[in-house]
Amino acid sequence: MSDKRTDLSQLGEFGLIDKLTSGFTTHVSTTLKGVGDDAAVISVSKTEALLVSTDMLVEGIHFNLMYTPLMHLGYKAVVVNLSDIYAMNGTPQQITVSLAVSSRFPVEALEELYKGIQRACDFYKVDLVGGDTTSSLSGLMLSITAIGKAKKNEVVYRGGAKEFDLVVVSGDLGGAYMGLQVLEREKEVYKANPSIQPDLEGHDYLLERQLKPEARKDVVAILKELEVQPTSMIDISDGLASELMHI
Repeated sequence: MSDKRTDLSQLGEFGLIDKLTSGFTTHVSTTLKGVGDDAAVISVSKTEALLVSTDMLVEGIHFNLMYTPLMHLGYKAVVVNLSDIYAMNGTPQQITVSLAVSSRFPVEALEELYKGIQRACDFYKVDLVGGDTTSSLSGLMLSITAIGKAKKNEVVYRGGAKEFDLVVVSGDLGGAYMGLQVLEREKEVYKANPSIQPDLEGHDYLLERQLKPEARKDVVAILKELEVQPTSMIDISDGLASELMHI
């Protein structure tokens, strides 16, 4: 181990991933795409590919339980993973759920969390097929792996964009962020005076975008109906400007 110390902030998320995985090579011929896209792509037949994606949500980093209902959290945790499968022009089929939880959560709270997971599974027609549960000393952590499928010739990678391609964004941008700002504002008001009721009137759309987002399976369906296959696709939950640099 080197004596050199590099702060994580110097690299950022994607720089850190590149740093940690740059020395890895592919040993198995069925690995068509590993690190570096919204999902890994694994060959399962001459024409079919398996898509695999994992995302983790950590209390205090990705969500605040002061204003995030556990049912909404479970739903959102599934959706953010399914979104990565759709971003590869694929169809999600299964998920696994891994949970690290502290003793401050009663069983009933975890049942609420899993109600949200189940609702997402029912809406998007995916199956819960496994996972892991362990204890935590630092709050709630939720990691979900999504598994999907696609025809090999229909998988859309993030690196296929070419000069003069039209850049198209589905939906509108900034709604989830504005919803977060509303929730953070009301949190500070509550901390200053717990007797005051939150003022959320008129912000239903923004709050739903933050607390209960949806994966854009409709976009994949529309593209198939129009017989359009983009040169590149990417999930932009980390922001449009940063994601444009990856296509």
